Amino acid sequence: MTDRVESTPEVFDEIDLTNVRELRNVLYALGMRPHKSFGQNFLIDRSVLAKIVEAAEISATDEILEVGAGTGVLTRDLARYARRVVAVELERDMLALLAKTTRNYKNVELMARNLLFVDPVEVFSEVPYKLVANLPYYITAPTFRHFLESANPPRLLVVMVQEEVAERIVADPGDMSLLAVSIQFYGRPHIIARVPASAFYPAPKVNSAILRVEVKAEAPLTSTERDSFFRVVQAGFSERRKQLHNSLTHGLHRKNEDIRAWLTAANIDTSRRAETLSIEEWLRLWKNIPTV
Repeated sequence: MTDRVESTPEVFDEIDLTNVRELRNVLYALGMRPHKSFGQNFLIDRSVLAKIVEAAEISATDEILEVGAGTGVLTRDLARYARRVVAVELERDMLALLAKTTRNYKNVELMARNLLFVDPVEVFSEVPYKLVANLPYYITAPTFRHFLESANPPRLLVVMVQEEVAERIVADPGDMSLLAVSIQFYGRPHIIARVPASAFYPAPKVNSAILRVEVKAEAPLTSTERDSFFRVVQAGFSERRKQLHNSLTHGLHRKNEDIRAWLTAANIDTSRRAETLSIEEWLRLWKNIPTV
């Protein structure tokens, strides 16, 4: 029989959120259970938490954005080192638990909002910040896009993502994807550590990885230019099994002979496929294409 936890403030101060028994008890005490629809798989491995915090290289002056804060297990570790932690959580019951588990951390601010509606300019103005989070798998790509395209993007991201997604993001030319180009355009990603499903409660069906992305100080292009650039990239990946000149012809609705001429001008073999191009080659191609 499971002992019901008395939900006094002191209990939440002392609870070890990496201990499955204690975590289950506190969820039970509040009438809660993990929701698959919200991607709620709670990190319970203390060594993995340490690797995330270490990879973020947090100093006493850092401001941190944590999206999908959940139980607060990572929030509390971040708050021990950072000047300010803004923890975003949408689900109402989880937000109530988060308020209890972080109540003694005066540098933690809770925000009840869908992470895709968080405006970093509103939250941080022009102050540099780092994004550190255990991202819900179903919303990984939109999350990257939302924050990297912001008027105030994070200068560093350290996030937990599905292992397969992390491998796609760090791919080299030859195995590139639209996701890889979209992130490598803004910064340099690499995998810090691979994390087994057993590090979570409940355990997901896939393994994870800690991904660190060092964001460039300035985006390579202006906002308008980036829109144009990614229209070219998206067109290139629109028909991945076809040679690049064919996918660009269909994706950009241009004449094939024009596409071939622009590829040649960019010193790119017309028979290549989108997954073989580097970021530099995409930029070179974009510069040789008239208004897109």
